[in-house]
Amino acid sequence: MNPTSNKKDFEDLTTNLKDLAFAYLEKYSPSKQQLKIYLLKKYLTKIKGTKSKKEVSIIIDEILINLEQNKILNDEMYSDSKARMFLRRGYSLNKINQSLRNKGVGYEQIHNSLDNMREDTIEAVFVSALKLCKRRRIGALRPGANRELFYKKDMGILARNGFSFELSKRVLDLPLQEFNKLLRII
Repeated sequence: MNPTSNKKDFEDLTTNLKDLAFAYLEKYSPSKQQLKIYLLKKYLTKIKGTKSKKEVSIIIDEILINLEQNKILNDEMYSDSKARMFLRRGYSLNKINQSLRNKGVGYEQIHNSLDNMREDTIEAVFVSALKLCKRRRIGALRPGANRELFYKKDMGILARNGFSFELSKRVLDLPLQEFNKLLRII
């Protein structure tokens, strides 16, 4: 076996994966785990080299470490930005936690992001529940005659989105005028 050809293959693979990583980072802002999965999939489908998955995984880890050291890839910032975006959409803290876990973000980064959100906003979960009610047109936004008929259904919607029973009850029991007043404040 010629060692120089192996070195050339290694350098080609590394530059190809780096190019793929930079192209993906230009288009999206992924977590570290998402980028790793993307590069591994690209290697297996497009490049189809002769190296084993373990060797390729080591190369990808080196690329990710290099990107983290250059502050191009940062899971803490990713976690903070995604958590705030999910909160604006009306996600509960439980649903935010689960969504970030599915994205491959570490437990500490998720915990820090959720703690920062609790400190920054006043009753972030309540505001999030109000936004969900507005988006789904449930609770106070239902017509008066249908409100009692759909109470259980509305409770189920809020429960499936990760809100507690007490909070769901508090949001659904708001009168329409107070609900609209709170939405204007938000």
